Amino acid sequence: MQGVNFHGESRSVTAGRSMVLAAVLTVLAGLPAQAQTAPDGGARPAAVTPIPFDTRRGVFSFATQLQRSLPAVVQVTTLARSEGPRTGDNEPQPLATGSGVILDAAAGIIVTNNHVVEGGSKFTVDMLDGRLVDATLIGADKATDIAVLRIEATGLSQVAVADSDALRSGDLAFAVGYPLGLDQTLTMGVISGLGRSGLGDTVEDYIQTDAAVNSGNSGGPLLDSLGRLIGINTSILSGGGGGNDGIAFAVPSRIMLYVVGQLREFGEVRRGSTGAIFGSLNAERARALGLRIVRGAIVDDVAPGSPAEAAGLQRNDVITRIQNRPVANAGSVRATVGIAAPGARLETVYLRGGHEHTTTLQVQVASGDAVVLGAGEVLAYGASFRDQRAGDATAPAGVLVTAVEGGSIAAAQQLMAGDVVTAVGDVAVADIAGLAAALSMITDGLSLTVMRNGESLVVALIG
Repeated sequence: MQGVNFHGESRSVTAGRSMVLAAVLTVLAGLPAQAQTAPDGGARPAAVTPIPFDTRRGVFSFATQLQRSLPAVVQVTTLARSEGPRTGDNEPQPLATGSGVILDAAAGIIVTNNHVVEGGSKFTVDMLDGRLVDATLIGADKATDIAVLRIEATGLSQVAVADSDALRSGDLAFAVGYPLGLDQTLTMGVISGLGRSGLGDTVEDYIQTDAAVNSGNSGGPLLDSLGRLIGINTSILSGGGGGNDGIAFAVPSRIMLYVVGQLREFGEVRRGSTGAIFGSLNAERARALGLRIVRGAIVDDVAPGSPAEAAGLQRNDVITRIQNRPVANAGSVRATVGIAAPGARLETVYLRGGHEHTTTLQVQVASGDAVVLGAGEVLAYGASFRDQRAGDATAPAGVLVTAVEGGSIAAAQQLMAGDVVTAVGDVAVADIAGLAAALSMITDGLSLTVMRNGESLVVALIG
């Protein structure tokens, strides 16, 4: 069974793929020089050899292009307080290791993965020159798996950043990090795909690469052939056993830069909003809607008075493109909306009743109102709730959770569609009016009692 592995054990890339890459380089190196035509119609000199050549050593190599970036790649160690009854309980113990990359040398800013630093109380950074320094966590964003650390040190190097929107499948890509307990390691592959999503249904627009990414590479950079940062390595797709099967994913620099900027400025990511909750189209939902496609984002709910309502979107509309980007699922929409400036107008293509329509969806600053009561729904903390219906007769009394937005407070606390809310704190609720009233009254220590698969659970939305 295939699965996405954010922490997983991994095997090295297969020798076969390395041989294929070597063969490709050999073929390219042997290509004859081609005369080129200048824009004015005149002839240009013959093109240089397409693969960088080190004349001093007589070998083809990307070392010169990459070596300026390698000192910016660091190893990140996360430590946490020990909970075991033993000597030295108060000393932080290693919790996780990963990689990171220095984005701003003057300020000591390092980018890594959220899952590398999650749960840590102390962080250290090993640099290529052998220095070990303590780091401070500036902020982390679970929805994109990005975290920002700061160190105080002199003589730091930083990586140059390239526009990930300019990438094409087939471009060479280099993953750098500290995998499997090894020192800094560089692997090479190609960009296998772009705009990948649906792996965790959060804010996703991944770069896919076949460059070998293993445990310990998480948080390290994905570089182009000029040594520029194009993404942050975050996960692999494994066919079993956590091994590296040549499918790895990186957060593109376009999203990374926005998240890092937000974390540096606010300590959290303040995302734009459209007032709609989106779910992912799958085969089951496509059949229910009579659609012959399985890619898209379904509008699960629209808040009254929101930009989504102003754009004319309705429940069960299916978004297929946004800002000229194909939409694979709800994560695709959130990746675009989530890094759009307030006031931005997003051209949107959607299906309704089997017919294609277009509209403009404006992004607004996320509303300070945590609870919005509509005609038949309540939207709160990234979840949508409705009253029970006749067809829900076998469900327990309470209010049904119909959708949960990835990356939201509700999603982070594991609230799920299909849960039935029976109480808010100590207040029993039977309908959405009671739910909205109870949610609005509580600002601290907010918890929901829900029924899930016949069991009563408590979901703490706010600690």
